[in-house]
Amino acid sequence: MLLVLCVDLDDDLGRKTGRETPVIGRDDVTAAAVDLATVDPEDSDVNVLFQGINVYEELTETTDQNVEIAAVTGVDGSDVQANRKVGEEIDRVLAELSAREEVRAVIITDGAQDESVLPVIRSRMPIDGVRRVVVRQAQNLESMYYTIKQVLADPETRGTILVPLGILLLIYPLFVLANLFEIAGAMVLGLISALLGLYSLFRGLGLESTIDATAERARNVLYAGRVMLITHVVALALLVIGGVQGYETLEIVRSAVGGGGPITVGTALAAFVHGFVRWAAVAGITSSLGQITDEYLAGEFRWRYLNAPFYVVAIAVVLYALSGFFLPPIAGVRTFTLGDLALALAAGTLLGVLSTLTFAVAESRTDRAVDPV
Repeated sequence: MLLVLCVDLDDDLGRKTGRETPVIGRDDVTAAAVDLATVDPEDSDVNVLFQGINVYEELTETTDQNVEIAAVTGVDGSDVQANRKVGEEIDRVLAELSAREEVRAVIITDGAQDESVLPVIRSRMPIDGVRRVVVRQAQNLESMYYTIKQVLADPETRGTILVPLGILLLIYPLFVLANLFEIAGAMVLGLISALLGLYSLFRGLGLESTIDATAERARNVLYAGRVMLITHVVALALLVIGGVQGYETLEIVRSAVGGGGPITVGTALAAFVHGFVRWAAVAGITSSLGQITDEYLAGEFRWRYLNAPFYVVAIAVVLYALSGFFLPPIAGVRTFTLGDLALALAAGTLLGVLSTLTFAVAESRTDRAVDPV
């Protein structure tokens, strides 16, 4: 069976004529078309109904299959609700036809917007063809309107097009404000250029998803009341202090060795690390303790997590001694001899190995204790 299906997605037929839908059968569809044309002759759905009748008569004369015609409507408003309503009416049409043979559809619509319901129809029956009925001089205009509407409805496309356009449109009013407050126009132009450049860079590299994920993660940490948030902030402050301390140590070494002038890269790096590493070690211990506390409160604690602060101390001892070994004897800076360096390397290695073995044994014994016999 072939079903000529006239689709009125925004329910002009039901709203304007008061008819119950779906409308099934040639006579009823013809009467519905006349009623709609009487109420609103300019409605494009009038053309849909009459085109459906024309296709129905053509198929009746040219094919030996059974042919039926029906008109289904959606709702005026949300496309999702309209598509759902069309699907329900199609189910009622198929139930009323109760044909034993397969039903195949020929769709009649009045434009691209109504064709958004095609997946709904295709999920219920095969589609043999689609006939779009639009007033000839308005066809390109309607297609262009619907395309623009779809583009603006897509959040990603909308952001890509409208944000740069909005920034460009702000150039003139910003220049007016700049002149009003006696601000250099070049500064405004540079600011707008920087905004466009940053936007293009973020869109090109796909960094917006990374930033959104980071912000979401930070929001979850904040609302979850995790200790890690506080310890990370403290660790960041300690790193800043360590950077300042490293710079001060570098200046001390430069004044003592180079008389305030340039020094070798190795000496400069050793001086900065020597002043920075102690504060960095405290920052690492603080951060790892916060992470361990959160894991314990979440019931996911493992003994091996306690290795982190010991590893930080071991690495800090090694770096502090190594950087101090490459520095010349200077007042106010702790330097290390070869023997001191050897002791520090041995101490760092032993600390790391002993912590690893200790917590591995503790974890294995804990796992055996909780395993069922």
